[in-house]
Amino acid sequence: MPQDTTHTIGTDTPQHAGETSPLWHKSTTMTEEIARFTIGRDRELDLLLADCDVLGSIAHTAMLTEIGMLTPAERDMLHTHLRHILTEIRQGRFAIADGVEDVHSQVELMLTRRLGDVGKKIHSGRSRNDQVALDIKLWTRHQLAATIRLVRQLFDTLQRQSEHYRHVLMPGYTHLQVAMPSSFGLWFGAYAEALADDMAMLTTAYRINDRNPLGSAAGYGSSFPLRRQRTTELLGFDTMAYNVVYAQMGRGKTERSVSSAIAAVAYTLSRLAFDACMYNSQNFAFIKLPDECTTGSSIMPHKKNPDVFELTRAKCNKLQALQAQVTLITNNLPSGYFRDMQVLKEVVMPAFSELHDCLRMTIYIIERVRVNEHILDDARYDNMFSVETVNRLAAEGVPFRDAYRRVGLDIENGTFKPEKQLHHTHEGSIGNLCNEQIRQRMDREMAAIDLTRAEEAEQRLAEG
Repeated sequence: MPQDTTHTIGTDTPQHAGETSPLWHKSTTMTEEIARFTIGRDRELDLLLADCDVLGSIAHTAMLTEIGMLTPAERDMLHTHLRHILTEIRQGRFAIADGVEDVHSQVELMLTRRLGDVGKKIHSGRSRNDQVALDIKLWTRHQLAATIRLVRQLFDTLQRQSEHYRHVLMPGYTHLQVAMPSSFGLWFGAYAEALADDMAMLTTAYRINDRNPLGSAAGYGSSFPLRRQRTTELLGFDTMAYNVVYAQMGRGKTERSVSSAIAAVAYTLSRLAFDACMYNSQNFAFIKLPDECTTGSSIMPHKKNPDVFELTRAKCNKLQALQAQVTLITNNLPSGYFRDMQVLKEVVMPAFSELHDCLRMTIYIIERVRVNEHILDDARYDNMFSVETVNRLAAEGVPFRDAYRRVGLDIENGTFKPEKQLHHTHEGSIGNLCNEQIRQRMDREMAAIDLTRAEEAEQRLAEG
């Protein structure tokens, strides 16, 4: 059992009396073990939120000045030092000191040390509840924007490969049995269109997330005449979460929409990875993965294992469980804020970097994969052209069932001779991939959001 030592949070690095205490400190003492348990991974994850926390404080103090809670001189001092802190964060020099609970406390502590009582005014009209909700929304907005751009990069790569290999035929499978002719144009293009569906979910999640919770305070608003529309504009949000109770209840619901979008992309990547691993194996030999994305065996000199795509498949399958985690953490909570929300950070925030790694690896491989252009020289695939022969006979006037029976008997007797010239013309088929229409759909999905509005607003806050 850990030693049960009581201490006052924040007293181990004192500068002035009480200055390193958490924002909620009122001479409360707790054991170190309880402090460790309740803080959890906040100090670690809050370093990722630090940039967003400072930007939120710049917008908040600008609004406080407009309603008379700060003087212009106080605002200017705060903004100068907040931007200094932002520079430290972006240069990797920012840290949450021992005894300081979270990023909010650290930023306020730094301002108080540098500006005295002016630094203590920064929290007027805020609660840690809406402050952390804002930080998470801003951070998630960044992560979703990065995800959207990576998905678009993979989409474009798949479409280029679809066009490049549009005439290279390959077997299509049902039940893992050779079925009908397909093509690499279709195979690459199918995953591109899947990503267009995934983009619809990503942009929906972006819009749900793109609502400002700042000013909801602890979930019931404030008696200060806050101008929430002003901070919404300053921070580049599309709109605000209007109802202050829902601004807090939206935590969990937003994460559910985000986790659904992450899972959708992960689902597509995991299926693509499975196909690639299978098609790369010697029994198929349809494609060859880049050598640097494979590993050898400690005992079998001939092995080249598709480790990168196997890990991608496993990681993406794990990411699809994120929805269930978010749901189980939050689905039986009543209205209002609860500390349960803290655990959401621990499951959702790491998911983005894992998904981004998988997307980058997939882009790398798809750009470099080599395609076997002579698969159908192997006679084992001749029978997949049987439907082509049935359709030709039917087009010549033979009843379809008679044509089907005739070709079936030829196959059984070993007399079937395939005709490998294909004439598929309908939309989405081998001869008419509709890649341009799919690209237009992707463009429409991406046009539903404005990534530059948020980026430009944050740049203005950062630069002054």
